[in-house]
Amino acid sequence: MGAQNPEAKYNVQIYDFEGIRPLLEKDNDTTYVINFWATWCSPCVREIPYFDKINSKFAEKKVKVILISLDFPNQYDTRLIPFLKERQIKSRVILLDDPRANRWIPLVSEKWTGAIPATLIYNSHGKEFYQKVFTYEELENEVLKFISN
Repeated sequence: MGAQNPEAKYNVQIYDFEGIRPLLEKDNDTTYVINFWATWCSPCVREIPYFDKINSKFAEKKVKVILISLDFPNQYDTRLIPFLKERQIKSRVILLDDPRANRWIPLVSEKWTGAIPATLIYNSHGKEFYQKVFTYEELENEVLKFISN
C-alpha cells in the first residue's frame, strides 16, 4: 500500500509501514528527526511545536523533521488536518495507517514499547531512539549532538 489521497489537504500522505520504512533508513548527508505522535496524545501535542521549530532553525544544517501521526485514518479530515492548520505546522506530516503495530514497532527500534511520543534521530554517523517527551532544550541538544559530528 503506497501513498493514498493524492489531493490531500495540507499535503499529509497516508502510508503503511513499508511506505515509511525508507524514511527511517536514509544514508546521506542529512540528519533526520522522526517523531511518532498523535493528536489524542497530550504530551505529543505539547512537544509538536518544538519539532517544528527545530525544522525551521536547522534547515540550513540539513536537518529534516518528519512527524508521523498515529491518528486514526477515519479522523484524517475531522481531527488531524484541523489540528495541523490550527497550529500552522510546517514540518512534513505523514499518517501511518498500519494496524500491524506489533510487527513494525520493533522494526523502528527494539527499545520501543509502543508508547508515544517516540522519536528517532539519525544520520550517516549514528542513530538514537527516544521514548520520552522532550523540552525544546532537550530536543535541540540531541539534534546538536548529531549535526556537530
